[in-house]
Amino acid sequence: MPQTDRVKIFDTTLRDGEQSPGATMTHEEKLEIAQLLDEMGVDIIEAGFPIASEGDFRAVSEIAKATRNASVCGLARANFKDIDRCWEAVRHAKAPRIHTFIGTSPLHRAIPNLDMDQMAERIHETVTHARNLCEDVQWSPMDATRTEHDYLCRVVEIAIKAGATTINIPDTVGYTAPRESAALIRMLLERVPGADAITFATHCHNDLGMATANSLAAVEAGARQVECTINGLGERAGNTALEEVVMALKVRHDIMPYRTGIDTTKIMNVSRRVATVSGFPVQFNKAIVGKNAFAHESGIHQDGMLKNAETFEIMRPQDVGLSETNLVMGKHSGRAALRSKLRELGFDLADNQLNDVFVRFKDLADRKKEVFDEDLIALVTQNDASADRLKLKHLRVVCGTEGPQTADLTMEIDGEEKKVTATGDGPVDATFNAVRTLFPHGATLQVYQVAAVTEGTDAQATVSVRLEEQGRIATGQSADTDTVVASAKAYINAINRLLVRREKSAPGDDTKTVSYRDAG
Repeated sequence: MPQTDRVKIFDTTLRDGEQSPGATMTHEEKLEIAQLLDEMGVDIIEAGFPIASEGDFRAVSEIAKATRNASVCGLARANFKDIDRCWEAVRHAKAPRIHTFIGTSPLHRAIPNLDMDQMAERIHETVTHARNLCEDVQWSPMDATRTEHDYLCRVVEIAIKAGATTINIPDTVGYTAPRESAALIRMLLERVPGADAITFATHCHNDLGMATANSLAAVEAGARQVECTINGLGERAGNTALEEVVMALKVRHDIMPYRTGIDTTKIMNVSRRVATVSGFPVQFNKAIVGKNAFAHESGIHQDGMLKNAETFEIMRPQDVGLSETNLVMGKHSGRAALRSKLRELGFDLADNQLNDVFVRFKDLADRKKEVFDEDLIALVTQNDASADRLKLKHLRVVCGTEGPQTADLTMEIDGEEKKVTATGDGPVDATFNAVRTLFPHGATLQVYQVAAVTEGTDAQATVSVRLEEQGRIATGQSADTDTVVASAKAYINAINRLLVRREKSAPGDDTKTVSYRDAG
């Protein structure tokens, strides 16, 4: 394939990103994120691992049918059963792709106990089988950066001859460095027959904090597909962050003359939505999408910004979808003003959705003197509790220096109101104890996080709660001006999501039921 300046963006938020412990998304959330990725201009959406469970298969299949522009890809291990299941899931896509993989490093070859020749034969058989089903086949030698170079060249050549159209080179454990990442791509292009006729991809993990740098180095060396996730979501330290690669190529086009098809003005909206549904808040100082990415506190910086924004900003906030001005809404703002502001923030709501948000906006405006953009985003992205079995009706806590603290809680459980008073070591602990008293369960609390949406004593608090029950993990999130109320809502939301997973655990489950290794 002739070299071009066009770099394809392969998003694996719904596959590799969802493998982050606790980041499992519901079926509806996966469909929503896929639609946002498609609208943003992602070239390939890796929608999941179809053999893992009935839930994963159903999600990949529905995403394949609904996606209008992007290719839809499914993951498959190097066996016919996985590949056949993957094809069944993606076959109805406008542009289907099968992504099959096997670990080629000495450590990974030992897992299936295959010698070099046996693995080479399996690669030939499985890639050939995939190509007989689908015209677009991607193959990955897992742990490529720790695979012997001679053997890597050998198996890449086999995969190309068997019909692979894309060869992905994964840095599965985040081990490599930019110089090595570039050298590996150059070596393959120079040594492997037929390498110039296919697309090389790079898939980097961030264990040493170099995922973005490694990906960009691979692009400069000849890779024309970058595998990444929104917010850098992924196992361990995460994957290459889509927003970082895309904006680096845009801002530094002078030294990296490559382009993508991403509409960068949609980045912030997608980032916020992924953070909400995954329960993984974006760190404040995260590049591009962090809360402080365009904030300036230093007097020198503020003075420079007032005189010329380019003195301390290398990109404009609106380039990534941030509102140019953070206009304050208040209790006198009307429905039309709210709709206009939400559109500026990337939310085009239907009338019934707008009415629901408007009611909650008015309630918030009565409790808060100023309602900022971040407050509105929190309102829009709050979980819909209409179909939940457990609902918070009333909460009153008593706290102070003298313990124990108490919580008077009223919940609606399957349509019936129940009340209890419980104590605990602090108001949040008392509240959680009250919930467990009214609705006993065996889930353990793994993560409890609180972040202020805006500044001030009347700021909303966003609370994330992660629960685990018999291998099932669910995350709940909620925002409120009262931190304890937000905590209660997030905790109850997490329980509701666990109940959904419990109900789906047989025969089909949205959680993974097949053990498998990472494909990158």
